[in-house]
Amino acid sequence: MGRAGKIARRTLLIGSAAVAGGVAFGAWKVRTPHDNPLAAGLEPDAATFNPWVLVTPEKVVLITPHADLGQGVVSMQAALIAEEMDLEFGGFETDFGVPGAAYYNRALAGEAVPFLSTDDTFLAETLRGAAGAAVKLLGLQVTGGSSAVPDSFDKLREAGAVARETLKAAAAAETGVPVAELRTEAGAVVLPDGGRIDYPALAARAAGKEPVREVALRRPEQWRLLGRQMQRLDIVAKSTGTQIYGIDLRLDGMRHASVRMNPRKGGDMLGYAASAAEAMPGVEKVVPVSGGVAVIASNTWYAMRALDEIAYDWGPAPYPAEQEAHWAAVARSFTAAALDKEWRSEGDVEAVLEGDIWQAEYRAPYVAHQPLEPLSAVVRVADDTVDVWAGHQMPRFVEQRVAKLAAVEAGRVRFHNQFAGGSFGHRLEFDFIDRAVEVALAMPGVAVKTTLSREEDFAQDHPRQIAMARGRGIVRHGQVAALDLQIASVSAARSQAERLGQPVPGPDAQLAAGAWDMPYLPEHYRMRAYAVEGLAPASSWRSVGASSNGFFADGMLDELIHAAGADPMAERLRMVQDETSRKVLEAVAEMSGWGTPMGAGRGRGVAFVLSFGVPVAEVVEVTATDAGIRMDKVFVAADVGRVVDPVNFENLVQGGVIWGLGHAINSEITYADGMAEQRNYYDAEGLRLYQCPEIVVRGLENGAKIRGIGEPPVPPAAPALANAIFAATGQRLREMPFARHIDFV
Repeated sequence: MGRAGKIARRTLLIGSAAVAGGVAFGAWKVRTPHDNPLAAGLEPDAATFNPWVLVTPEKVVLITPHADLGQGVVSMQAALIAEEMDLEFGGFETDFGVPGAAYYNRALAGEAVPFLSTDDTFLAETLRGAAGAAVKLLGLQVTGGSSAVPDSFDKLREAGAVARETLKAAAAAETGVPVAELRTEAGAVVLPDGGRIDYPALAARAAGKEPVREVALRRPEQWRLLGRQMQRLDIVAKSTGTQIYGIDLRLDGMRHASVRMNPRKGGDMLGYAASAAEAMPGVEKVVPVSGGVAVIASNTWYAMRALDEIAYDWGPAPYPAEQEAHWAAVARSFTAAALDKEWRSEGDVEAVLEGDIWQAEYRAPYVAHQPLEPLSAVVRVADDTVDVWAGHQMPRFVEQRVAKLAAVEAGRVRFHNQFAGGSFGHRLEFDFIDRAVEVALAMPGVAVKTTLSREEDFAQDHPRQIAMARGRGIVRHGQVAALDLQIASVSAARSQAERLGQPVPGPDAQLAAGAWDMPYLPEHYRMRAYAVEGLAPASSWRSVGASSNGFFADGMLDELIHAAGADPMAERLRMVQDETSRKVLEAVAEMSGWGTPMGAGRGRGVAFVLSFGVPVAEVVEVTATDAGIRMDKVFVAADVGRVVDPVNFENLVQGGVIWGLGHAINSEITYADGMAEQRNYYDAEGLRLYQCPEIVVRGLENGAKIRGIGEPPVPPAAPALANAIFAATGQRLREMPFARHIDFV
């Protein structure tokens, strides 16, 4: 089913790098590991065997370089190492480590080739391998795309196994006991007589040994930690309010700043008058920054209050000022000139779509990222060095940008990644870091924390892409016979790349994600994606293209199934082409008691979306009440190949469903006079506690590859809810947010 076709934008970027790497360095370079960042400045009595394990005479430190944005990825990474290293869970320290090419994300390659994720043909796997080589050469250290688990699963267990065997070798050298007679347990090497040598006690001896490379990973039936319930390492701190996030950081002598930038994003600042603000208590400086003004004060509140007293003269927005003009631009983009790519063409859609055809138009609005922790960064510029403390998903890019902005050598920037209170894609952007550096440059030698207010966070956010879909279809003999799906959307990937100064050739796979890769096969299926130019800048939002395309594709499919008079579950099972996906659908049907009577005023809807290679099926049950739609229960089945931690898996799925439902119902960003009209949570509510349905989760392990679960539960939530509402009321919802069209309890 896979088609190389025109090469996708990201494929071209990574592929070009692979070719360049091959020409310049050859296979040897690709195979050569990156330098171990832990080796720099290592004390003589400390040992490191790879970039993830450090043993000193005092402790064991595990490096967990993927950013923790609330998804529990620090615990997951540590568990993978600890499993093989025989560490008690929690019997070590963790550290994000320094940014380094050694921490490149090998799983990024999976999404970088224009093949269906269900395609494991030789050609698809070969090109994934080539893309992986490019990712390595580029040293792309990125947290995103639900890739942390697939990136970490093998390599961190290998890192733990190498550490374990090397420590055993050190113990053998220390005691004279053959390695074959040693074993490990609870952070120690155990001797034949029962004596124990804790790992830190072996640090000095191990420091002089070459790491043991030939290691065997333990089989799943031997695991002590993985696949079992684990208490996340951060659960106590986060439950007691003692977790230190980036915004909580305090440094001696630190100053505080906030910024006000042109609310017409990307527009110029034509002028400002700050005399009133400069006279306010606590205010130390008012300084211009790119596109706006910053106030440096003795605390953040003073800085934010002073920003309110400045008179600004803002320039116009570089995109249409009014929301209706945005929709009009999207509607105009279903043209040959705007065609980004035809992603699927099965059968002969044009030949069969004649006569009494079904057709519909769907819409998905801009949506803010709105993480709970507003964006902030602490920056200190001293002499020719710059230190930056913040939570970010691309730490090496941060260092490179800061070096350029501060005009220092790249090696003179030190980025200290922090726990983040959510991101949902927001921390893939750099503007808050850039502004913080500009502020700190105005106060050399002093650490300055720059914090965006919630309102500024909303105003400056690069939201989820606006998108529209047009579908036509036909049913025959009680079955879906044809679907012609066209999607026009702002390219979030292209928008991000432009801000990074990267080239943007080729089509964007995210314009079609969640739609072209449906593992369904009506007899005739065509999917085309169109790129909309000139609208508000967009960015990756949790599940990216599939977040809106899943609603379009599954919603339209559901409409056709009802038009055919077929059962929504049975017809999906008839059309599904992938066995792993089929089992997911069968599981959610069994979980939800699909087909059992619901009673008057009640409805049950199913949706299925495959995103980031993970098939997820959700069934939503609702009741139509006098006060509006009440969401009663949600059943979710998902297959990630291997569930590392069942509790964290369940939490991530439940969180994704709540996120998806809340945004489907309530959230949008609209523009008036070039400015976002929604500026805080009261403009974009999530689910209230009393609205939240019971969510039942089942993780399946039939898939051949290890996948991540951070984003895939989001896309099916909106269509499953819409399909359930249709089943209960007969009202078909084709535009988010649904609260525009129907009341909810």
